[in-house]
Amino acid sequence: MNWKTLGLILVLALGLIVSGCTQQGTQTTTQGQEITIYTGGTGGVYFPLGSRYAEILTKNDIPAKAVTSGASVANAKAIGDGNAQAAILQNDVAYYAYNGLYMFEGQAIKNIRGVAALYPETVQFIVRADSDIKTLQDLAGKKVAIGAPGSGVAVAAEQVLKAAGIWDSIEKVNQDFNEASQSLKLGQVDAAIIVSGIPTPSVNQIAVQTPVRVLPISDDILNKLRQQGYIFYVRQVVPTGTYNGVEEDTPTLAVKAMLAVSADLSEDTVYQMTKILFENLDQLRAEHQKAQAISLETALDGMSIPLHPGAIKYYEEKGLSIPEELKG
Repeated sequence: MNWKTLGLILVLALGLIVSGCTQQGTQTTTQGQEITIYTGGTGGVYFPLGSRYAEILTKNDIPAKAVTSGASVANAKAIGDGNAQAAILQNDVAYYAYNGLYMFEGQAIKNIRGVAALYPETVQFIVRADSDIKTLQDLAGKKVAIGAPGSGVAVAAEQVLKAAGIWDSIEKVNQDFNEASQSLKLGQVDAAIIVSGIPTPSVNQIAVQTPVRVLPISDDILNKLRQQGYIFYVRQVVPTGTYNGVEEDTPTLAVKAMLAVSADLSEDTVYQMTKILFENLDQLRAEHQKAQAISLETALDGMSIPLHPGAIKYYEEKGLSIPEELKG
């Protein structure tokens, strides 16, 4: 072998080494990128849980930070535009985002993926305890606060009341949680729909002086909703004593708060995120009582969008059967 040939071999070998180092460095940088988790307002549940989860991830070598946000709709959009790599949001809003429905019409967010269903956010049709309204059908001809315009609450109100056959026969009032609670207390509306974890503080505040009831939602309505493709609804019961005036267990529905991520995250990263979530539930439960409802057994309940492959890998290791529609 002459010196010229040997020199060429050395140059090629050096090039391969440099190329390999560069690729390895790029991969490490990608894996080590800080994950931004969109949550909600500081007074809600999403922010404290998301903040604690970010701390746990960071301690387990996945740098993460939680930021406040406008909650579910804003969080889905943040994943879509790359400002967030993970988010907590309602499973119904995630469904609308992925499928380009309602507030996401014409702007489907196809890079959003599920990790885990967390805890229920209860669909509550609230009336005063002294009201003669006993069922959803009794709302016909009544004034009902249905949520802020374009909100997930307003969409839920429409879906449930259409399934009950009375959507077109109520007088609709667009108000958010706090406005609706006060209007109910003052008798300005006959009923208000709220979608939130129970007990909901805004309802508790009025129930102290103005006892309230929650209207039951039948299995027939739940079945109609699911037959129409609204797979995110799950059965929920409001227990006796949840609010002043609730004197018996009341069947209703719930959507689920869920953890979602960007499809752009690697399988290994999301596998580790899922594993860390379920191996540190004690820390999350110490942070907020709502985390008591988070479990591996209910992780897929109401899951409304395809799972990230990293989450699928973790669940299959734990022996969970993954429905085909969640494999994407």
